[in-house]
Amino acid sequence: MLWILFLVILALFFDYLNGFHDAANSVSTVISTRVLSPKLAVAWAAFFNFIAFLIFKTSVAQTIGAGIVDINVVDANLVFGALVGACGWNLITWWFGLPSSSSHALIGGLIGAGLVKGGVHALVAGGIFKTVLFIFVSPLLGFFLSSLLGVVVFNICNHFRPAKVDNFFRKAQLFSAASYSLGYGGNDAQKTMGIISMLLLGGMASTDVGPIRDFLLTHEEMHAIAQGKFVVPLSVVLLCQASIALGTLSGGWRIVKTMGQKITRLRPVDGFCAEGSSAITLFFASMLGIPVSTTHTITGAIVGIGSLRRISGVHWAVANRIVWAWFITIPAAALISAVAYWLKVLIFG
Repeated sequence: MLWILFLVILALFFDYLNGFHDAANSVSTVISTRVLSPKLAVAWAAFFNFIAFLIFKTSVAQTIGAGIVDINVVDANLVFGALVGACGWNLITWWFGLPSSSSHALIGGLIGAGLVKGGVHALVAGGIFKTVLFIFVSPLLGFFLSSLLGVVVFNICNHFRPAKVDNFFRKAQLFSAASYSLGYGGNDAQKTMGIISMLLLGGMASTDVGPIRDFLLTHEEMHAIAQGKFVVPLSVVLLCQASIALGTLSGGWRIVKTMGQKITRLRPVDGFCAEGSSAITLFFASMLGIPVSTTHTITGAIVGIGSLRRISGVHWAVANRIVWAWFITIPAAALISAVAYWLKVLIFG
């Protein structure tokens, strides 16, 4: 039982680390445009991260829990490997200030441990395909929506004094930041919900899981799981939303600097367009149950709005370094996960 409890805590730690690592996604624009102080910005974002469960269904959690690795091969060792791979890669990229994807780190972790445990046949091709596809789709969608919104907003703003425009969008950016934080909480927190639910469902026959399952699940939820349904317990939902909100509240200031200052200079109107277009993308992906990268989405949006003003306004060398981190995230996390799973089985059985 202690081993299962440790894995649940490790999953919640990953969720906390996710919020900590990706706090920059939610707050970098409002901080860089000086609409909010850093402390107020993370508190604003954390609040909307937490209440996201009131708006979004658990479609993304179901994709993570049953759409990446065959639930029949899932055990505690596989979950351990996946979490070590995801947490390890998150800490590495945080140290270097790279806004890589926590979502894809977790998916890479599942793939690496799944391959070692059950081979290629243990992987669910459909879920992996649509996740990898959105590595390209989400930043492009963020880029084009941000550019489109920017064209519309800039044309409207040309009829007003710059000071009046700046003052209006300082207030409007509070709503765009809140919308983005809702989308972030609704997509990213669900990945950990999927992992914990996977652990509970994959270990239904294990007596070690029993006490934890009895504590976290209601009788109705246990009955639904016993019938073969993939259920995300309400207690798990609340724990995960709280963990990611606490992570955001802690803030990852190394990455805030990269996102908010090094890619391009942002004004309040730019921040509004970047956050608004990213929120639309995240809402769309969450409704489809696709675990997208919030990092990819907001980065694409920032580059889109920055290049709309002038191409040279974007620091392309920084953007290029970020993109390379995107591409190596899944294989790097998969490698760490595979090694962690292999060592766990080799040493402890």
